[in-house]
Amino acid sequence: MKICRYNAGDAGLIDGDSIYPLGDALAATGVVRAGATMTEIIDALANQPGAAAGLAAARSGKPLALVTAKLRAPTINPPAIWAAAANYRAHQAEMKVRVGAYDRTQLSADDLMAEVFLKPASSIVGPGGTVILPKISKHVDFECELCAVIGKSARKVTAEQALDYVFGYTMCWDISIRDPWGVGGRHNTRNIRKGFDTFCGVGPWIVSKDEIKEPQDVHITVEQNGKTVMQAHTADMINGLRDLIRFLSSVTTLQPGTLITTGTPAGVSKLAPGDHLKGTIGGIGTMELDVAAEQ
Repeated sequence: MKICRYNAGDAGLIDGDSIYPLGDALAATGVVRAGATMTEIIDALANQPGAAAGLAAARSGKPLALVTAKLRAPTINPPAIWAAAANYRAHQAEMKVRVGAYDRTQLSADDLMAEVFLKPASSIVGPGGTVILPKISKHVDFECELCAVIGKSARKVTAEQALDYVFGYTMCWDISIRDPWGVGGRHNTRNIRKGFDTFCGVGPWIVSKDEIKEPQDVHITVEQNGKTVMQAHTADMINGLRDLIRFLSSVTTLQPGTLITTGTPAGVSKLAPGDHLKGTIGGIGTMELDVAAEQ
């Protein structure tokens, strides 16, 4: 199952090459209120048995051809966007060279996960959106990551239980300025450096977890201006999604709709006005972004 937001921000169910009106169907069957947000819809789909009737009703509605629809970010009001930091060894190594990042190789798993940071919902941009490069920075990188969407409230869950609380997956572009605040190990500035408007690409849709059997067995590919700049595999994460959920849920309740993005592999690259990014994650699909200078 794939769910999306499209055109005026309506919730949709993607089936093949068509989009069906999901929000209206769920509201008509009493599962959610009229005008429900995607966070409410995810909660209903994950936790209410009656949502099955709403899905059936959606599929009986009038479809819209997917190619004619304007896809929006699949969610714009997640309860939180938790982002793993330095979660691939090769990326740790490249960041030592790029910005003088400190050596994390001796950190324990939990010590590394304690570097997880928050991105604001106001930074979200959807498929086909434009990343705006702030005037204050001369060095902005892209990062492309597998992102989990929580379906059930999770508090103090074990790693073995963790995937039971996942609703599905999407792609996250964690756009990051490196200067003036990200050089020489100043990592406590991440919330600012990665929190600018347009610095969190999400999309192109959310796929239900049954479509990705194992989150640590997924390929990630990025093209920048038609040239392949990142080829990676999620098996190379230092802390896998199960442990990220275990750690985060030991600190805070992960509510339905929460995003957990799992860190970028190596291959991050500096952005320039006019750049075009195309990311593909196995089991999810492809999302593209443009890049422009702040006016």
